[in-house]
Amino acid sequence: MLFLSLFGALLAYALYIAGPFVHRRLTVLGVLRRYPAGSVYSGEVIAIPDTVHCEDVHYHAPSGTLFTACEDNAEIRFKWFPPLATFDDPELASRSQGSIHVVDPKTMKSRRLKFENFEGPFITHGIDVIPDPERPNGEAVYIFAVNHVPETQASGQKGPGARSQLEVFHHDIGSSSVKHLRSVWHPLIKTPNDIFAQSPTSIYVTNDHRHRYPGLMRTLEDFYPGAKWTEVVHIRLDSLAPADQSATAGVTGSIALAPIHNSNGLGHGRSDNEILIASCTSGVLHIGRVSSDDRSGNGNITLVDSIEFDHVVDNPSYFSDPYASSTTGNGDRSGVLETGLARAIDLSKTRQDPTAKDPVMVTYARPTAPGRWEKRVLLEDDGTRIRSGSAAVLVAIEPEKDKASRKAWLFVTGFVSQSMIAVKVDL
Repeated sequence: MLFLSLFGALLAYALYIAGPFVHRRLTVLGVLRRYPAGSVYSGEVIAIPDTVHCEDVHYHAPSGTLFTACEDNAEIRFKWFPPLATFDDPELASRSQGSIHVVDPKTMKSRRLKFENFEGPFITHGIDVIPDPERPNGEAVYIFAVNHVPETQASGQKGPGARSQLEVFHHDIGSSSVKHLRSVWHPLIKTPNDIFAQSPTSIYVTNDHRHRYPGLMRTLEDFYPGAKWTEVVHIRLDSLAPADQSATAGVTGSIALAPIHNSNGLGHGRSDNEILIASCTSGVLHIGRVSSDDRSGNGNITLVDSIEFDHVVDNPSYFSDPYASSTTGNGDRSGVLETGLARAIDLSKTRQDPTAKDPVMVTYARPTAPGRWEKRVLLEDDGTRIRSGSAAVLVAIEPEKDKASRKAWLFVTGFVSQSMIAVKVDL
């Protein structure tokens, strides 16, 4: 009897300790969520034409436009997408070229930009967009993009793995083209997911996995938040146009933040030196500070806060309320957006199925006090309107005079979604 009593006490204690951890893991991975047929977002949904498999999206406030990188061909992503450990057809990937799009939030139309000086494969993923500091009034931007090109063997055969790199482009706002400046590769860039550009020559990149290929260790890496095996890498460029056009020319790299679990999307925060870092399957968004951009800086990141979400988190964005000081605006609605899979537990089964649905959640977090955040789900869909949501941005709608309500257009996209969507939401 004494043995049974001790065993029962130990079991109860173990459940007491492990219970909250287990419940949170089940919640974040979506095990506890069910989506019966018809449980979709019920409001008006606008699908943006020609935005196939666009993983990331950024809002450029000076021009009032959105930028995204799309795969375009619906076939490619289900046969070659290293971030999901899909390596079936490297030859097809080596002949594929996605594109960069500009989306007008007023007309809800997408426009592909023509490439200048760029011929190679372009397997799209995370991007970043920053102003050209030498062009005032938001006249031009730099666009940084992850490109999951297949590796090339000595025989010329492609694959079996990826030799992922970064691409640097320049775009004059309003023009129909984007100019490729250079490719960037460094040994520390192993499984790149997203980019944070501090300046045209100082950039941060996440590696989302240590283990590239399917198997027990990659599964452990995804499901156990204690597997802190990834990092954020700082890359410094000596030149945006190296004389020999080599992807390694003038590139130096260092580890800016480690260890971290499943580092994923990156975003700009409330100030120039605030960086948002998604720990994807942990469901945690870290808020950090980067060192100043000078040649003596080491690029290190210091974490200062974190926000827990009830779903996996992907590419974060910060909404800076342009009407915060308006007398009709009813307060500052600035906050952080996080988008992710509502049932990440299913992804291993759906990742190569063009007909599957991957439910989506978009959560909006506003600071209420130091270290405290008020969270609200802005959009939840069963995958019918938007599949595999991976990024979202808000574009404010001018407040109506003497009206307390505030609204914005929410743009959401996904890595295997047939199109970006826009819905009108209350802030």
